[in-house]
Amino acid sequence: MTVGPRRTAPVAPAVVPALPLPATTWQRATDVVVVGSGAAGLMTALALAEAGRRVTVVTKGALGDGSTRWAQGGLAAVLAADDDADLHVQDTLTAGAGLCDEAAVTTLVDEAPAAIALLQRLGARLDVDAAGRPALTREGGHSRDRIVHAGGDASGAEVTRTLAGALSSAGVEVLEHTVALDALRTARGDVVGLRVALVAGDGTLTGAGDLRAHAVVLATGGYGQAYAAATSPAGATGDGLALALRAGAEVADVEMVQFHPTVLWQGPGATGQQVLISEAVRGEGAVLVDGTGRRLMPGAHPLADLAPRDVVSATIAAHLAATGEDCVFLDATGLGAGFLEHRFPGIVRACREAGHDLTTAPVPVAPGAHYTCGGVLADLDGRTGVPGLHAVGEVACTGVHGANRLASNSITEGLVAARRCAALLDAELPAGLPAGPVAGPADGAGAIDPAVRRAVGVALSRHAGVVRDAAGLAELTAVLAGTARLGGDGVLDLAAVEATAAHTVATVLATAALARPESRGCHRRADAPGSRPEWQVRLAHRIDASGHLHTRTVPLTAPGTHRTQGVA
Repeated sequence: MTVGPRRTAPVAPAVVPALPLPATTWQRATDVVVVGSGAAGLMTALALAEAGRRVTVVTKGALGDGSTRWAQGGLAAVLAADDDADLHVQDTLTAGAGLCDEAAVTTLVDEAPAAIALLQRLGARLDVDAAGRPALTREGGHSRDRIVHAGGDASGAEVTRTLAGALSSAGVEVLEHTVALDALRTARGDVVGLRVALVAGDGTLTGAGDLRAHAVVLATGGYGQAYAAATSPAGATGDGLALALRAGAEVADVEMVQFHPTVLWQGPGATGQQVLISEAVRGEGAVLVDGTGRRLMPGAHPLADLAPRDVVSATIAAHLAATGEDCVFLDATGLGAGFLEHRFPGIVRACREAGHDLTTAPVPVAPGAHYTCGGVLADLDGRTGVPGLHAVGEVACTGVHGANRLASNSITEGLVAARRCAALLDAELPAGLPAGPVAGPADGAGAIDPAVRRAVGVALSRHAGVVRDAAGLAELTAVLAGTARLGGDGVLDLAAVEATAAHTVATVLATAALARPESRGCHRRADAPGSRPEWQVRLAHRIDASGHLHTRTVPLTAPGTHRTQGVA
């Protein structure tokens, strides 16, 4: 069905803050700058290096920091005899609740087995079955066993180890503890590099400089830590999304934040990175129960405990709202202590460290912010609407995940998109290094005071969680509009950069969630239950020269939807 663009509710444009940038002390040139060192960033850099391109990786922590190494479940790919690509595509589309780009999903599914094979050639130690083939398991929303894993529940760590090792052998330049501040742009708006700065141990910024490049690839991950608590690591503050907006790119589906159903409950005041209990535990037979031991999911969905994540999280949220309880419980005791300790050693250890034993009793869980389905509007080759700026992995919105990500499609997507982006850049970029000086990014004002970041996170968690409504989102918008900025004598440090990025994310998310008057996938409105056919559209956002946010709706069938459109 072809649907024309719908008008969003008329509201005054929100203002996205800019950064007061430090003066530069150096300038260098490279072919491509890759920002981030998770699976997508590492694979992009590795593929470019293999093609003979000079590439520089910028990461604000150590190499391999980021969300990938925390991934427990694994990578989805069609490898079993009883599986086929059409089933994987359909499972992805069903989970995505009508907002997936089917062409992008089909490409991902078709190229996923090759991505797994490449990891193995690079030395990844995948778990194998008795015949020596990759061992497969099942997670929520999948109709077949197709999740490849490593180390039981250490899949992301093994992917990171493999790619970081290969990158080191390839001799790629890596700038660790270096933060990307803003894009360098030409007079017509093309991105031609980055303003970066070194991060000292206390978070101060030193040695700012300009990295000139033919292209910049953002692989900075998601924005879970814009919330008060999330499963993502501390650095997942939305830096790449904020930088892309300031560079003129559009972002989309930002309201589609996936809440994982089984995050270990550690009290109402828990903040920062939370303990995740992989969906693969339920894939092996664990079940969700209430305080009396009654199962929650039978009757809520045909797949029961293996329903798509948005369904399971919404079911838990409804139960908690109806009962006034703080959490439900995950019962894995029927699997046996020996099996759990072998298959999920990291999860068992993390639960025990928090005072719970997964092997002997049900453990308390509740939904928690986990994965961001939206991001910088891009295609699966990484192209955005801004020449010279590319985005791959969780920072990108390619249409693969739609309104709700199918479990374990994320690292697979990062690897597939990375290889495609690298191939595109190698084919299209000129030979030799960028020539001549370029103008630095415009110096901004209004960076967010780090002292108010926690209040922003608390407000986002309260009003833009699993279930939202217009009143709460309006209150969130008011909180964000009144957030304190750094004064004229304020010093830009890493805390201010991250607070500004988190505030930017929260502002776009609140705007999008308020503008979408329906419930779809990860976006649940208590005051607008049910999906509406006319809202099977993507909400895309950009900022103008003064930082004001503008939102438009993009029909999924519109030409260029998953190939992106330039910013007007």
